[in-house]
This record gives sequence, C-alpha cells and structure tokens, in this order.
Amino acid sequence: MIEQLLPEYVACADTFEADAPAGTLYPEEAELVARSVDRRRHEFAAVRACARRAMAALGLPPTPVLRGHRGAPLWPEGIVGSMTHCEGYRAAVLARASEVRALGIDAEPDEALPADVWEAISLPSERRRIGPVAGGAAPHWDRLLFSAKESVFKTWYPLTGIELDFDEAEVEFRRGEGTWHRGTFTAQLFRTAPGIPGSFEGRWLVQDGFAVTAIALPHVPPEGDRTAGSTGPTSR
Repeated sequence: MIEQLLPEYVACADTFEADAPAGTLYPEEAELVARSVDRRRHEFAAVRACARRAMAALGLPPTPVLRGHRGAPLWPEGIVGSMTHCEGYRAAVLARASEVRALGIDAEPDEALPADVWEAISLPSERRRIGPVAGGAAPHWDRLLFSAKESVFKTWYPLTGIELDFDEAEVEFRRGEGTWHRGTFTAQLFRTAPGIPGSFEGRWLVQDGFAVTAIALPHVPPEGDRTAGSTGPTSR
C-alpha cells in the first residue's frame, strides 16, 4: 500500500496483520524491547522485518535497526528511511541519500480522533478548512491530518535534530482528480533551519481502513550542478 505514495527509487515493504510474522530480532534490537509487552515486541519485530526487506530491495545486507533520540530509527550510512506501525499495518521505506534527503511515512486507522486530540494537533485554519469531524464517513480528515503531521515530523527531525510541535506545521489537503480516497498535501513550516525548505509536499491515501501519508524530500544537488540528482517524486 505505501508504495503507491512514493517514487520508484524508494524501496518499500509493508505487511498487514494477517500475514505479519514477527521476524527475528538481532540481539541489540531485542534488548530495546526486552521489558515490553508481547504486543509491542511483535510490532517492533514486524516493522524491522519490513525494513530488512526494503534493505534487500536496495541491494543492502540486513542490519540491526536501532533507535536514536525520540525513537528515531538509525539507518546504515548513506541511507535514509522511515517506519510506521499501527494496529493491523506495518511499513518501512528506504532510499539512498544521494537520491532522497529524507523520508517520512505514517499510517493510522481511518477513524475519528478523540475530540481533545483533534484540538491539540490542529490549527484554527486547519479546523476551518476541514470543518466538523465527529463521526462521518471515510476519509476521516482529522485522522489524516494527524498522520500528515507525523510524516512531516519524521521528515524534518533527521535533517535538523530539532523537535517540531504540531502547531509548527500547517497542512492543506488536495483530493486527486475524480477520486475521494487519495491526493496530495502541502505542509507549510513555521520553524526554519539552514538548508531546509519552508514547506514539504506529500501524498495521502485512504484504503482498506487505513489513512496513510508519505513525504519524499528530493536530494538537492550542489550549487552549480542543478541537473544532478532527483527532480522530485514520480508516481508508481
């Protein structure tokens, strides 16, 4: 499912609950969840199994995926990536840093957010655009907004090492032509960092009961070599 939102040069691997074997953890990984409940250990292992499938798709040997600050995954040198998991779905995406500066993905159940969470993660301008969100049919735009901001933060943090609050990005969604279940979004950033664009472009999808978002920030070639590297995402 996640591969529908990312360029061809991004290696994608995902799995649903029905076919999600936990996989084998490296000792260093197992230590990170040694005191966790069985469910947490299972999802931790399953998403790392996805990561190793993505590594293989890039021609890389399998390696442990450890955690940095705030749980950010630590990838092999020269590789960027992102992982996500929710009840019933796990995914990992990887790319070479020569082609992509950063990746951010997130998956959520396509259901309404609790009212207090909705108020906490949204800006007044976003609430005006989205309108009332209680109940209603899919897509649940409040949940999709939460997912998009998670993808923004996962893209931003590896580049800056700076944490981003929910009110420091404003997201605007666009539907795909002739469809209700997929489209694009722009996230305007209210915090700046050297060399980081002021906005990110992403894609969203609602399918099989999940709201999924993804951002692939293209590699920016050196000054004077603007023909090198990626010029932006290409749909699969």
